[in-house]
Amino acid sequence: MQAAPLHGFSKMAGSVAERDAVKIEDGHLNNSLGSPVQADVYFPRLVVPFSGHIKGGMRPGKKILVMGIVDLNPESFDISLTCGDSEDPPADVAIELKAVFPDRQFLRNSCISGERGEEQSSIPYFPFIPDQPFRVEILCEHPRFRIFVDGHQLFDFYHRIETLSAIDTIKINGDLQLTKLG
Repeated sequence: MQAAPLHGFSKMAGSVAERDAVKIEDGHLNNSLGSPVQADVYFPRLVVPFSGHIKGGMRPGKKILVMGIVDLNPESFDISLTCGDSEDPPADVAIELKAVFPDRQFLRNSCISGERGEEQSSIPYFPFIPDQPFRVEILCEHPRFRIFVDGHQLFDFYHRIETLSAIDTIKINGDLQLTKLG
């Protein structure tokens, strides 16, 4: 399986986004296996809050990779896969992953047509440590997303949005620094 190439613009003014865009050598990124992944020539800096386009949307077999470092004194951070980036009306959220440090919870939910779904919270352990790097992989399978943290499967989240290709945006916010997206 290949990591999904991402492109898009953070929520900055166009001129700032263009100024902060970084040219990728030969238009390629490397995925976790070191294989080249085709990407657009310009890729915005990984600033939080981050919003980027998932080329071609989601489909079974597609994987999203988020690597970063948790802040020193974190409250929370979240990673969401959405159907576009509309604010008004708000875009449907296929999956929102939220790490809550005081409660040591890794919550997941969806929001479709403005209605939040049933929140899931059970996990075998809390995988995030302040001031430490992490690697989250979101693998799309036919009936579900399979979530891995640092190479260990943590849980499954069954699809609540039927048209997977409509899930075309990733949003990341909170107490973390992004180091890599793929």
